[in-house]
Formats: sequence, C-alpha cells, structure tokens
Amino acid sequence: MEKLKKKFGKKAFSEPAEETPVVVPEKKEVLPNIKIVPLGAGQDVGRSCILITIGTKNIMVDCGMHMGYQDDRRFPDFSYVFKKIFLEKTFFFSYIGGGGRLTDYLDCVIISHFHLDHCGSLPHMSEIVGYDGPIYMTYPTKAICPVLLEDYRKVQCDIKGETNFFTSDDIKNCMKKVIGCALHEIIQVDDQLSIRAFYAGHVLGAAMFEIRVGDHSVLYTGDYNMTPDRHLGAARVLPGVRPTILISESTYATTIRDSKRARERDFLRKVHETVMKGGKVIIPVFALGRAQELCILLESYWERMALNVPIYFSQGLAERANQYYRLFISWTNENIKKTFVERNMFEFKHIRPMEKGCEDQPGPQVLFSTPGMLHGGQSLKVFKKWCSDPLNMIIMPGYCVAGTVGARVINGEKRIEIDGKVHEIKLGVEYMSFSAHADAKGIMQLIRQCEPKHVMFVHGEAEKMEFLKGKVEKEYDIPVHMPANGETCVIEVEPKMDIRVPLEKINKSIALDPNPSKLECPFVAEIVYDQEKETIDVMPSTRLVETEDFMPITLSLSEIIKVIKIDWNQIAADLIIYDPNLQQKNDGIEMFHGEITLLANNEKDTELEVIWDESREGWARVVRSSLLRYASPEQTPPPEPQEPSSPIPVNA
Repeated sequence: MEKLKKKFGKKAFSEPAEETPVVVPEKKEVLPNIKIVPLGAGQDVGRSCILITIGTKNIMVDCGMHMGYQDDRRFPDFSYVFKKIFLEKTFFFSYIGGGGRLTDYLDCVIISHFHLDHCGSLPHMSEIVGYDGPIYMTYPTKAICPVLLEDYRKVQCDIKGETNFFTSDDIKNCMKKVIGCALHEIIQVDDQLSIRAFYAGHVLGAAMFEIRVGDHSVLYTGDYNMTPDRHLGAARVLPGVRPTILISESTYATTIRDSKRARERDFLRKVHETVMKGGKVIIPVFALGRAQELCILLESYWERMALNVPIYFSQGLAERANQYYRLFISWTNENIKKTFVERNMFEFKHIRPMEKGCEDQPGPQVLFSTPGMLHGGQSLKVFKKWCSDPLNMIIMPGYCVAGTVGARVINGEKRIEIDGKVHEIKLGVEYMSFSAHADAKGIMQLIRQCEPKHVMFVHGEAEKMEFLKGKVEKEYDIPVHMPANGETCVIEVEPKMDIRVPLEKINKSIALDPNPSKLECPFVAEIVYDQEKETIDVMPSTRLVETEDFMPITLSLSEIIKVIKIDWNQIAADLIIYDPNLQQKNDGIEMFHGEITLLANNEKDTELEVIWDESREGWARVVRSSLLRYASPEQTPPPEPQEPSSPIPVNA
C-alpha cells in the first residue's frame, strides 16, 4: 500500500475499515469492441506486455523485462492498469493495495516464449504487484522459463548486489500458477474466452496465441520466424484462422535478410580467417536458440575442414540443451526428429564446455557465451578482456536492445565505459543476423496467410513500423495500427449475425434463375504430401482445418542459367522495371520481398540461379526471359516471355 501511495499520491487511496466489505459491481454486457494497450514493446523493443480487452474479457500477453534499463523502467508500466481500474470505476480503488490486485481485473495471462524480454517480469507482476489467476504457456516454455528467470536473478542479486528484486521463492510461487498447453489445443478459460497455441519457430516452445471471445479473435504472434532453420521449423497457423486483428512483432520490419546460404558462408569464412591469424572469436548468444543453430553449423564445418582449434561454450549450455531438446523433440524440425535416435545432433565432438580460465589461454579459440546482448554475465566479462586486441573478433548474431553494450558495439563505438572503466574497442566487429525473427518478407507472408481485418505492429522501432505500415496498407488494403506504450487502440468490430434459411427456399431461388453459374462453385482444395507413404492427395480445406497433422508449406522452384559473366548492376537495371523496390545485394538480387531471388551459383560468376516461390510463377517467367540476353551460347533458351498471370490459388 505504501509503495502505491508514493507512486500515485495519497489522495488516490483511503485505508479500508476492516468491517467494510469489498464491493465488485457486476460487469455490464457491452458490444465486444477490442481495446489494445501496450504496457511495453509499443514502438520499442523489449519488455513485451500487451493488454487486450475483448468485450468484458481482459487478457495480458507476455510480461517481459527491458534489458536496456537497470531501474524500474525495465518493468512494464503496470500503473496503467490501476489507473484504468480507477477511471472506469470498475472496482473501489482503495482496495487494490490488498492481495491479488490484478486478479479481479485480468481473466488470464499468456506467455509466448521463454526469452526474458517476454517473461522476465512475470514473478514481479504475479508476486510483487499481485496476480493469482491462471498463466498459460506451452510445456517447453513452462520447463525452461523458471531456469532462465533464476539465472537472471542470480546475476542481478548475487553478482550485482540488487536488493529490490524478485526472489527464488517468488519464481517458484509464480510458476505454480502456470498451466501448460499443447499446440492447437483449444483451452476454454471460461464460458466465453478461449485460447489456442500455434507453432512459432523462433526458439524451442515459442507459440503464437489465438484469443477468441464469441465471433471475434486476436492472433498474437510473440516472436516468430517464417523460415525453417537447422533445428526448428517455420511458424505456421492452421488453414482457416482469420483473426479480427493480427498483433505482430516488427523487430526486422524494414529488413529482408540475405540468403541463408550466403549468410552461413560469410559467418564460417570470418571465423576461419580470424582463428587462422591466431585471433579469438567471441559469439554472444542466449542459452537456447541461436546457440544450437550456430553450434550445429560450426560443428559440421570443423568436421569437414579437420580443424583442431578449440570451440567452447558457457558451462551448462550443452547439458541444458540436450535435456530440453530430448524432452521436447517433437518441437524440432523433421531432420532433427529423423536422426535423433541414431545420432543426437546436440552432442558435439568439436565443441566442449568452457574451462575455468580458458579465455586467458594463448592462441586461437572460439567461444559461445551468454547472454546475447552483452548486458552482463560471462559474455561481457570475456568481451572486456578481448576487446583491445585487433586480432580478435566479436560476431553479434542477433538483435541488441538500445542501451546494451551489444548495441553500442554494433553501432561502431570505439570507447565504451563498462562498470566505471573505459575500454578501447579494437577487435573486429561483425553483425550477422542469424536472429530467428520474421523479416519484412515473413511478416507480409503471415498477413497474406491469415487475412486479418486489422494489423497491429509491436516489438519494433517506430520508423521501421511506419515504413512497413505503409507497405501493408498499400498492398493489402488493411488498416494498420502501431500504438506507443500506454496508448489505447480501439478496434470497432462489426456484429456478426447467422441467418437460418430453409433449404427449399434456397432451391426455389436457384430454380428461378437459369444462369448455370449460380448452380456451382469453384473447387478449392489443398495438395497434401504424406511423408511416410510418399503419396500426394487432394483434400478439402474444411477437413484440413479439423486436423492437426498437417503443416502448410510454400513451394520454391529454381533454375540454373549459364551466363558469360554476371553483372549485377546491369541485371538490376534491367529488372527494376518489374519491381521498383528490388534489393541489390553483394551476391545477388531480391525481388518482390524475396519471393524471387537471383544468386551466383559458382565462384566464377558464370552460373546464375533463379529461385522463386510458386505464387510468383508468372513473374518468374518474365524475369527468366529477361535474363536470356546474358546467357552463354550453350544455355538452353528459356520459354518465350509471357505477361504474368494470376495462377489458380491452390495452397500447398
């Protein structure tokens, strides 16, 4: 109570008499308009926390911590909820100082995944602010979340000496309120509110959540990745999911990442060159996720090249990864599942646990160290030791929140003060995005799949959101919202009415109009590939919606064109008439948000690979025909140029 008096002023509170009962007025039935308020991650990256109101139901999705702050600003702005309660006079404000202060307001809390910027404030919210209601997350998140929260508590309290922080008991008591949920399981929170989880890729256990009240729904993505990688699959929702509003992260709203093969090739080359010169490479990562992705990549490269330079990872990283990936093998991609019985991909031959003092040993080495943004822990400790040697290199494989040491390093600062001491930054710095977030192409792809009536961007920078907002509104004619923290966004929803019409009246209406087009409908179906039986079948979309055993995929096609010599500048100049927004890279060209990609297929630049999504088949023919002028004499001429046409919409 005293803390809240200091925060809101004494006039807002009155001490309750013990005999006075708490009166909670009945909630009135209202039209189910959707109100959304970011308490964190509104035009910002970090401390994700979104308050969603559908009719009379209030849901909080994510409860993260901002890694760029060390004071109360790292927590979501929970004071907004109390002000909202007071202004709407939903409850007597003098009583919110008691236990369960948020319990009577929130119907449930949902956590999308275990990263601290999405779950780091959960014990603070439930045990210090006060919430006793249900908290939903997937089973992998439920297993991993308390481990990472306890690690973070140790860093803040045992190492940095903080006293105003949640305790180990707070974490345990918080996790007692957690209810695990399986993918595609419809969980009925109460008689009106239901939630359902969908696979999000990103990290083990990450999920998008559909929140439904009556006929209206919100699809909250959390962090997601539309591109499969070496150990996780791509994000996917079931066919037929059509939310009223899609709330999407926008971390990489203006980025279309380079081809994965080129990015991996560049990463391996930089690491190899540095260790061959005798330097050390530090790769800051979070304990689970990109660490496993890059470990698998380096392990196979070291094996192929017969290198004996030591690779270390932070203590406990492999043990944890093996435990969780073995327990939740069904959440990995098909390749990991198939080989897991014969060979555990996470038991590495060339990568071993970090030994005490190994960072001080002479000679080259590679170190995976946590955490990923250099905001503390082992990675910051080693960085301070290695940063002054120009032979060394730091490779930042993911996004860093503004204010962290990692963000300052990426921005090119040469002198950085850390813990009161100024450090000269002389080592090589490389930022290579292996981040498992959806890029601009992936975000547009999800919008195209879900066909929402509204889109909202969170978890991104305002300028980048504004850019993507314009593209979505122009291409899909959908209203896009991007509220700041504390700003309420109201979505006016149209009431839905079902009308029962007797079959005889429908038949009579058809009989009165002899037009044959009224008697039949276009055939819409899905092409389904059964991996076990190796068969292809055509199946009605309605049956797929009711089934959980299918994963929608997008087919990509490619063709190799032999050329005399690739001239990217000239090719880009020829193709820009088809896509004014094409992006020319060092090793290729991307068109239509990456749905058509041109890459060099050999080091001599005499083979050009054209890769296109099935949805761009029409434009791909035009592009391939335009490339005919560069073809070498032995190249078989592509088909005659044709105007792009809209193919029959068959989802694969």
